[in-house]
Amino acid sequence: MATTTAAPGWLHAPADANALAEQVWPIGAHRDDAGRLVIGGVDAETLVATYGTPLYVVDEGDARSRARRLRAAFESAAASVGTNVSVYYAGKAFLSSEIVRWVTGEGLSVDVCSGGELAVALAAGADPARIGFHGNNKSAAEIERAVGVGVGAIILDSEIEIERVADAAARAGRVQRVRLRVNSGVHASTHEFLATAHEDQKFGVSLDRAVELGTRIRSSASLDFLGLHCHIGSQIFDSAGFAESAERLLAAHAELARISPLPELNLGGGFGIAYTSADDPTPIEQIAQGIADAVARACRDHGVPVPKLAFEPGRSIIGPAGITLYTVGTVKPVPIEGGWRHYVSVDGGMSDNARTALYGADYTVRLAGRVSDEPPALVRVAGKHCESGDIVVDADYLPHDVAPGDLVAVAATGAYCWSLSNNYNHVPRPPVVAVRDGAARVIVRGETVDDLLARDAGLATPHPAPNSTGGTTA
Repeated sequence: MATTTAAPGWLHAPADANALAEQVWPIGAHRDDAGRLVIGGVDAETLVATYGTPLYVVDEGDARSRARRLRAAFESAAASVGTNVSVYYAGKAFLSSEIVRWVTGEGLSVDVCSGGELAVALAAGADPARIGFHGNNKSAAEIERAVGVGVGAIILDSEIEIERVADAAARAGRVQRVRLRVNSGVHASTHEFLATAHEDQKFGVSLDRAVELGTRIRSSASLDFLGLHCHIGSQIFDSAGFAESAERLLAAHAELARISPLPELNLGGGFGIAYTSADDPTPIEQIAQGIADAVARACRDHGVPVPKLAFEPGRSIIGPAGITLYTVGTVKPVPIEGGWRHYVSVDGGMSDNARTALYGADYTVRLAGRVSDEPPALVRVAGKHCESGDIVVDADYLPHDVAPGDLVAVAATGAYCWSLSNNYNHVPRPPVVAVRDGAARVIVRGETVDDLLARDAGLATPHPAPNSTGGTTA
């Protein structure tokens, strides 16, 4: 294989293509004496020998540690400005019964956005009063279920939902607590944000209608208005966008609070993680303090008390805790301008990680079963699907001698990989295995081809066999 200079500008050839960037991999990830990747005290070869590939692996200790850290960061920041905080785990990142138990065990509430996610949270034992229910198009059945079980807050996403939730609560003889999702005009990503007057998107209501609709919510006897909610983006690396959004929301919050107390302000989630060594998210403690200070300043300017705050992290808790293991099937060097790119095809792909195809996401890949002294070669990790966009890792470096049969690990796949998984090309979804203190266990069973066939109604009953004339034999 030949080396190349055709890597993207942010990616630099490593001195050691076996090295594990600390900010990218789960806490404590390392290589053992044989060079094998070890996560949660279990080496990759042992995991693959037991569960096969592709395989999602989640480090329970890492996920719990990040949940504790985020909760402590926001509690400390809130206390410094004289208020308190609720931290919700955003279940859309990855939700299973075990994940619910981990995050609630660490003192977090749970944020869901469908009837299915609500069912998982309830089945796992989550307190309904500590569940928030999102969604831009909640069905009547979902609203009735949420009201009926006593969900702590339903986030109203449109004017229509005010009446729908009010009616459902009235029929159930309940007073339902609600928040109103508002578009602040701020959209943030990494270290940048864009502030506009209006947003063209499917979620929430415009900021200029927040007071009007908040007043309407308050007029309903079956609704209890907790406050405003906003979500400004994903993969956000600092507090600047949150601060700008909070200042805009607090103008409406203050107008409503002068009429009668408005207890909360929910600023959503979107806190970023490192997918590659080039990513540099600000420590969450600094982000939390920056947001809290901005809220306190705006409240002083408007002459209103600092409300209770709420946040909804998901990716920043579960994303770095997860990796995906694959087996290499083929390696194909392809000449490109500036050198060569080596297509390393694995036994999974866009069915288990759609983010690269959907969003152009970047990832990090390393050999998981051994180390090599060979120099680094630019690779693109491709999936097995019949689709040219089926790419898992667009660009990274692996040792020159990567070969069929090698195990590779892709880092930071804990969020939005299993959640977005699918059966494209009738490929079964992999299992999810949790590791902790040297032990491994399945927390989501993988699928088999038999599982896929069992859903095919055309195979449920025998069909007459075709005869030689094209008809059927009775």
